[in-house]
Amino acid sequence: MRRFLTYAVLLIWLAAVVLPVLWVFSNSIRSTQEILDNSFGVPWLVKGSPYADRTDVPTPEDTAVGNFRRAWVDMHFRQFFVNSVIVTGLSLVGILTCGTLAAYALARFRFRGSRALYLFFISGMMVPAQLILIPLFFEFSTISETLTVLTRPLGYEVRLHNSLTGLILIYTALSLPFTILILTAFFRSLPGALRESAILDGASEWTVFRAIMLPLARPGLITAAIFNFIGLWNEYLFALVFVNTPEKKTLPLGLAGVSIQAQYKTDFGLMFAGLVIVLIPTLLTYALLQRHLTRGITVGALKG
Repeated sequence: MRRFLTYAVLLIWLAAVVLPVLWVFSNSIRSTQEILDNSFGVPWLVKGSPYADRTDVPTPEDTAVGNFRRAWVDMHFRQFFVNSVIVTGLSLVGILTCGTLAAYALARFRFRGSRALYLFFISGMMVPAQLILIPLFFEFSTISETLTVLTRPLGYEVRLHNSLTGLILIYTALSLPFTILILTAFFRSLPGALRESAILDGASEWTVFRAIMLPLARPGLITAAIFNFIGLWNEYLFALVFVNTPEKKTLPLGLAGVSIQAQYKTDFGLMFAGLVIVLIPTLLTYALLQRHLTRGITVGALKG
């Protein structure tokens, strides 16, 4: 009975996770009228459907091609996708580079103020991102004006507002506390005897970090990368505030624009197609790296 109840709960949880995703994929290849008539069914396959005897209804293949073509080309999701890839990719590089170096130093070295520095980094997780939105907006304005004065004689201007560079800086700074928390615990779980043996053999501290500790920390790095990727890929608030022009928008902003395409009329087929475009990279990333994610969480929870 206990095993039966366990599997029953797991199956219910599986259905709660998988069925909404299948529902989104199903509606992405249907027209808005079909979704409004029967959003939880498959009208062209159900016997007795109001679409069964009609010849003017487009086939699922035509509807799917139309929805995704309009989302990818007409609604400029191609440009939004490229912007999201650039912002998320460069942010992850900055986050993992800075976070790995800081976490290794805090985990392996004891110096005056190391504990206070660690708590200073972690305290960043206690500050809601929404709380710093307005001060950060004005701070970026001041920095942009200062940099513009310095670079204007050289023939160009530096703007942090309405630029992908500004988003990358914001995402990197906001994600560092969480990344340092994960990687510090992971580096502490690695055996210190490896570092001591390598140093006795004449290896420098940089060689120990690059050739020994960093490969061993791969599960922790992948874990931090996945969690940060999901948050950055779907980030909406800061992109909404700091990006104004359509050519600089990311996928969440493009999807929000599709939700109300013209006044109060919503094209649900187009919206679901855009949602699928946003979902696919996240699903593929998790599917490919799920094994490393599980290992990283398990190993990082132990201290050697």
